[in-house]
Amino acid sequence: MKDSSQTIYQALKNAGINFVVSLPCVNLGKLMEMVECDIDVIHVPVNREEEGFGICAGAYLGGKKTAILMQNSGLGNSVNVLASLYKLYKIPIIMIISHRGTEGEFMNAQVPMGEATTGVLDALEITYFNPKTPEDALKLISKAVTHADMESVPVGILLEISFW
Repeated sequence: MKDSSQTIYQALKNAGINFVVSLPCVNLGKLMEMVECDIDVIHVPVNREEEGFGICAGAYLGGKKTAILMQNSGLGNSVNVLASLYKLYKIPIIMIISHRGTEGEFMNAQVPMGEATTGVLDALEITYFNPKTPEDALKLISKAVTHADMESVPVGILLEISFW
C-alpha cells in the first residue's frame, strides 16, 4: 500500500499543479511539508480560506495551476468566494479537503460540518471525488484536474479520516 500523503503529492505533481495554498491541518501536515520542500511549487500558507482562494485566483490569472489544501471545516467560510468568484469567473482549482467529522473522528465539534460537507458542495454544484485508497486518489486526482481545467471550475477531493 502506498503512503497516502506521498500519493496525493505525486498526483498533484503529475497534474502540473505548481501553486499551492494551505491551511493548518494535522491530516495534511506531511503533504504540506512535501509541497513546501518542492522548489518547483510555490507554497503559500494562509490563515483563512477566503484569503487562500483569493491568492489562488490571482496566481491562476498569472498563469499558475492551483490547488488549496484545507479542512472541510473551512468550506463554510469559502461559500461566497467559491460562488461569486470561482464559479462566476470560471476559475479552476483543485481543493484537497481533509474531511473531518467522518467515521473515526475523535472530536465531536467536527461532526456537524463533516455531515454537511457534501451538501455544501452539492448546493454549490461543485464536483467532488472521495477516494478510499491512495491508488484511487492517484486516478481520481488526475480525473479531477482534467475536469477542472476543461470546465474551468473548482473540483474537490474529499479525504476522509479512514483514507489516512
